Amino acid sequence: MSRHINDNESAAASGVSPPDAHGQAALFLVESLIHGLVARSVLSVADALEIVDIASEVKEEIGPELGDTPAELAKSLALLAAIERSLAIDLE
Repeated sequence: MSRHINDNESAAASGVSPPDAHGQAALFLVESLIHGLVARSVLSVADALEIVDIASEVKEEIGPELGDTPAELAKSLALLAAIERSLAIDLE
């Protein structure tokens, strides 16, 4: 019988640090805040998408200067892309 290993366990076993709980909570909070502002018409979906796009551009530009490895940078950009996709649903 094989034992299922979740992503956190496999990351720890490979010497890579598991996802940061504080970072995940902060990211979820910010994404929820953006969706809430859009829902209350305080921020348009287009403006929210532009903000995420700017964040992606800045991250891509300064990530290496901050010491991000290519893998860390790719993960950060993937998270921002996921937020962008979730906001784009509100355009429909």
